[in-house]
Formats: sequence, structure tokens, C-alpha cells
Amino acid sequence: MGEPVISLRGVRADLGARPVLRGIDLAVHRGEVVALLGANGSGKSTAVRSVIGQVQTDAGEIELFGTPQRRFRDWHRIGYVPQRTTAAGGVPATVTEVVSSGRLSRARFSILRRADREAVRRALDLVGMADRSGDSVNALSGGQHQRVLIARALASEPELLIMDEPMAGVDLASQEVLARTLRSQVAAGATVLLVLHELGPLEPLIDRAVVLRDGCVLHDGPPPKAVGQHALPGHDHVHPHTTAGAEPTRTGLLS
Repeated sequence: MGEPVISLRGVRADLGARPVLRGIDLAVHRGEVVALLGANGSGKSTAVRSVIGQVQTDAGEIELFGTPQRRFRDWHRIGYVPQRTTAAGGVPATVTEVVSSGRLSRARFSILRRADREAVRRALDLVGMADRSGDSVNALSGGQHQRVLIARALASEPELLIMDEPMAGVDLASQEVLARTLRSQVAAGATVLLVLHELGPLEPLIDRAVVLRDGCVLHDGPPPKAVGQHALPGHDHVHPHTTAGAEPTRTGLLS
């Protein structure tokens, strides 16, 4: 197993007075594809946002590429795709302009040179959006927005990709593009941490699944064989067709 690219030890985070992460231990090793699973409110997004410094932690340690997060400066090594957002954040911009912003962490003095522009073009090619490069992002569908955000993350040629619910609300064609893009990144040696509601078409790529429940790690090991939240560890579910007085159907580990 490769060296840890992400390491969380005893990480706790509160949002307001509410504890969201309750002492998480998590390691993602070089070359791994790890899925972070769990019900809504289990702490998945908070966990990945704590990794990239968007959420302040209250206890514990986070390391990136072996460096304490507070001292980590090589952010171009990490590509991040946030959850459910539009590519331009309401600001008029072309597809190329949005994707180019992901290259600025590598550009000297924020000036894009030939190598930077070529990296942007490669990222657009990877997600199948090169033919829309001059279009306004406001003219794109939800799935196309997601592809642009992924291309923005890829533009810096990161060693680590962190994606928060990349499949949420996108069409099947965009899901297939994402799966193909991730396959190419993994083949090139990238490490990937994915927040997912279910594994879906990404299932063949997943090496390990980490299931959170109420801000704690409930499972860390092989991915569940079946897809869907009902198959996740810890899911107790009473189906509507269950007759009165019958025992609830236990379909996994997560509620």
C-alpha cells in the first residue's frame, strides 16, 4: 500500500453547537480510490471540506502528503469538485474561463502560459466539453456544469482528486463521462476520494468504502456489493409493504 496522501486522526468538528465529526480516523493511500458513504447528515461533506480547510476542526490532526495541513502549501496537487454548485457561481463566464481558473494555482504571477492553456484544453477534452469552450456557462445543462467543474479540478493536473457528490443530479451521459474520466486519472496514478450517495457506475473503480454514521466511521473496508443506500452498512428500513406487527427488513448498516 502506498504512503498516506490524506490522513485524519481523531478529527472532530462542530457546526455551531452541533457536533458533526466525532473523532474520525481516515487514511487514503497513494493510488487508492476511496468512496465516502453515508446518509444525509452523517458528516461526509464536512469531512472532505475539513481536509481542504473549508471547515475548521476542533480537535485531531489532518495531514496532506505527509505534511500537517496547517503547513501545507502545495494546493495545486489537489483538485476539488464541490457539491451542487454552478460552474460560474452566477458570474458571467465562458467554459474556458472557468476551467482556466483551476490552473491559476500552477501559473506564475497568475499569468497563463502556453503549457497552462494546453492543460486547460486537455481537461476540456477529458470531460467532452472542448466543443463548448467558448460558450457561456449559463447556457449549460446541470450535467454540463458538473463536467466543467471537473475539468476545472483537472486543469491543475492534480495528484489527488476530491469530489463531493459528483453524480448528484446529472444525466446518465454525464455520469458515464465522469466514470471514463476517473478511469483515465486512476490509470495515470491519481488518488481519489469521492463522497457518494451510492456507488452507481463508479462501483468498478472503488477500492475501499468508508461509511459514516452520526459523524463516526462505521465501516472501513470493501465496498458493499449492492448499490443504493439500502445496501449500505447500518441501514434499517421498514418498507411500506411491511405488514403491521412484522419485523422491519434489515437491509444493511445505515439509516
